[in-house]
Amino acid sequence: MFNLAKIAVRNLRRYRRRSLLTISLIAFGVVFVLVFVAVSSSFKDLMIRQITDSYLGDLQIHRRGYVASIETLPLNLNLNLKQAAAVEKILDETAGVTGYSERIKFGGMFSNFAETTNIRINGVYPDKEFATCPELITRISQGEKDPNALQKGKILVPVLLARGFGVKVGDTVVVIATNKDGSVNGKTLAVSGILESATGPGGRDGYIHIEDAMEILRMPQKEVSEVAVNLKTIDQVDEIAASVEARLTAAASDPQKVPFQVHTWSLLSPFANIAKMIDGMTFFIKVMLIAIVLISILNVMIMAVYERIREIGTIAAIGTLPRRILSLFLVEGFFLGVFGAAVGALCGVGIVLILNLWSVAFRFGQQDLVLAPTIAVSEVLIACLMVIVVSILASLQPAYKASRMEPIEALGHI
Repeated sequence: MFNLAKIAVRNLRRYRRRSLLTISLIAFGVVFVLVFVAVSSSFKDLMIRQITDSYLGDLQIHRRGYVASIETLPLNLNLNLKQAAAVEKILDETAGVTGYSERIKFGGMFSNFAETTNIRINGVYPDKEFATCPELITRISQGEKDPNALQKGKILVPVLLARGFGVKVGDTVVVIATNKDGSVNGKTLAVSGILESATGPGGRDGYIHIEDAMEILRMPQKEVSEVAVNLKTIDQVDEIAASVEARLTAAASDPQKVPFQVHTWSLLSPFANIAKMIDGMTFFIKVMLIAIVLISILNVMIMAVYERIREIGTIAAIGTLPRRILSLFLVEGFFLGVFGAAVGALCGVGIVLILNLWSVAFRFGQQDLVLAPTIAVSEVLIACLMVIVVSILASLQPAYKASRMEPIEALGHI
């Protein structure tokens, strides 16, 4: 095997320009794939975190049927006090859960005493909400940027309404809502901050203390529209969601009529479809790499066989076995793949490091987000292994052709 490797390397050096061009082309493909994977993965992870840590949470728990009717924010599908306590107990006992926030959500009217419009209100416990959605604080463009912004009697007003109504920090506004019994109630609140939207310029979500929400809705005891959950790592979201759902099912009095539903962020946000598109693009980029390597190696090996027909005939005439000739060309293809993959991996990782030092930033809403491209060792190894395997496969047909040549015909080739 060692002799085969020496002969293969010698043959590659004989046609140095062609070998270098092939290695360069393979390396370019590897670099392109690694940089694209690093940047696209970084963008996807950044956007997912921006969504989950700004308002959504990694997963949410609702009463069955609530999400199907979420556009109307139905108050009759809230979790009652006993159900909410059961959910909290299970979340406290679940490994990987770093925090959770109970919310009361309802639609109401927002007024500055001169004009009135509709608003979506989130009643929350300040400390729990800011712990579950740590990026929420970055969305406060004016006013108090801490949990004090959601103390009783205060409201975070969405920027859309603040601009349209000329509302400023410190102003007094009124929130009016109809409870599930049909009665109307309102409460005056002080504007503690202006909240940028996490979903675009049309966001109409405001935040108040959960006890203020209960007062406006005249709730005799706490009810919960949803429980948003923050996890230690989002990679575990499906596993933890399944575990929590199983425990909630086991805790239900009637397993056939479980009152709870667990939804991961991907089931609640349309960005999940964009994330799937990014994964699809990554797959097709890898297919392009395979095509580049396949065509490059196939072309080089076909030319190598054609130019060395008499040489092949000579070594066949002196008794070299066909499988030995086959192995010779396969080893050449293998080395082309290895050299190309190695150069591409080094250059690709280097470019990713440079991009991190360069700090590529872009604007998302009112925030400047910085990409931090990273590439997992597994991705590098997969790309290199894929290149090497495809190089060997591309060499197979020319190598087989060389091994099946008749010595007399090969020696007579001009």
